[in-house]
Amino acid sequence: MKIFEAPDLTAPHALRRAVFIEEQGIAEAEEWDDLDGAAIHLLALDGDTPLGTARLFLTGDLGKIGRVCVAAPARGTGLGKALILAGCERLRALGCTRVQLGAQMHALCFYERLGFVAFGPVYDDAGIPHRDMERVLV
Repeated sequence: MKIFEAPDLTAPHALRRAVFIEEQGIAEAEEWDDLDGAAIHLLALDGDTPLGTARLFLTGDLGKIGRVCVAAPARGTGLGKALILAGCERLRALGCTRVQLGAQMHALCFYERLGFVAFGPVYDDAGIPHRDMERVLV
């Protein structure tokens, strides 16, 4: 398995379509925004097969990770953890001292095991309950 910056948006968009739009029923209008061009997109490949992606943003010393998804065949393999850790490392290398994300409620424990702490209220994002989380990068 290899995780690197995607050379273009073809594979990240295909993964996000499969997971968010087709599986989770998120409307296309909510999934596709005007932020992709300003983001770093991580892509996980097994050989030539795209299996996961995450979108990174940097604002000063604050990094944000979003649009994290793993294809169904690769779930439970540790790929989600590897994507988050790769995102944190990439953001740290860019000067971030902390990273935030909006976690689907069912995934809170997953992110807590990776050092994230929830803050703020539960909110609706595309019909799915979320909560913001943050991790200090040391």
